[in-house]
Amino acid sequence: MSVAPSGAATRASLIAPHGGSLVNLMLEPEEHAQAKASATRRLECSDRNACDVELLVVGGFSPLRGFMHQEDYDAVVSGYRTSSGLLFGLPIVLDTDDPLIVVGERLLLTYRGRELAVFTVESRWEPDKVKEALGCYGTTSLEHPAVRMIACERGRFYLGGQLQGLELPTRVFPCRTPVEVRETLPHGEDVVAFQCRNPIHRAHYELFTRALQAPNVSAGAVVLVHPTCGPTQDDDIAGEVRFHTYERLAEEVANPRIRWAYLPYSMHMAGPREALQHMIIRKNYGCTHFIIGRDMAGCKSSLSGKDFYGPYQAQDFARDHATELGMETVPSLNLVYTEEEGYVTAEHAQARGLHVKNLSGTQFRRMLRGGEEIPEWFAFRSVVEVLRAAV
Repeated sequence: MSVAPSGAATRASLIAPHGGSLVNLMLEPEEHAQAKASATRRLECSDRNACDVELLVVGGFSPLRGFMHQEDYDAVVSGYRTSSGLLFGLPIVLDTDDPLIVVGERLLLTYRGRELAVFTVESRWEPDKVKEALGCYGTTSLEHPAVRMIACERGRFYLGGQLQGLELPTRVFPCRTPVEVRETLPHGEDVVAFQCRNPIHRAHYELFTRALQAPNVSAGAVVLVHPTCGPTQDDDIAGEVRFHTYERLAEEVANPRIRWAYLPYSMHMAGPREALQHMIIRKNYGCTHFIIGRDMAGCKSSLSGKDFYGPYQAQDFARDHATELGMETVPSLNLVYTEEEGYVTAEHAQARGLHVKNLSGTQFRRMLRGGEEIPEWFAFRSVVEVLRAAV
């Protein structure tokens, strides 16, 4: 074990949640019948709605106690803060096309046979989605997946109001609550969050384990590998397949300094705004540090191939707001694999004239489909076995 870096802070306990307190909106079982009886109608949630409901009721979106009202929605769209001034990356709203839902109604929110929550409609408005797209995603182009989502998937009206939780969705990914994840974390040590939405390969593993040696991370720190398991981009690996890759990899590496958990969050690919949102959520799950990579949560134009965000825009935005959040960022190392020294930084490889080996994602998928041998420097054998069985 390394000696504690001089720059690492010491903590007496786990980091406080965003806004100061961890929200728990779940009702006791004996309260369910009365709450459900008060609902006047049922509303089936989309996959994205269900993720938001779950994160609201378990405290992942603390300190929110329900879907945002228009005042907070407008403030977050225009300036990534609620009306009270609290940092928030993206608005959290419930959408509907039903013109008959009115303020004052209580709705029973359902999802795939589960009764998730009772929702009190406290506000209802028709959003300016062009303004939302430009404010949150920096573009109004339908090539951006989140712009396309709010324009083509989300309903005409947004609803705000408080939630009373009843039960959580049944998922392939078993999603522990912030309280449950916090119980697995060491008190007095840093917790470094690693966000991903793809299978973990060797370079990823090197990246997040080396983050434990960063100068601003304590000697006894752990990494929380916290993949998102809600809707992502259409061409991403299916959730069930990704889940099995994570489970097999956790068994293979058996690293005591890694904690594994899954996050019921739907990706927006919002670059800087998404980075801030992820940091806030991970703070609620007990993380003190956040690994932020080049072009984090970015996306490209399907026509021009041009990135919607600059390569370091998310890093800079997150770093600029980390102090206010009481967190720290750990920049992602630009690692490459070399014949002589294994994984090193690209700068080191260039300075030493080392021979770098490359394998693109396209080549990897072709080799998987063709049954070719995948080099172990690129991918873990356990991950390859799961992916090969799925193609």
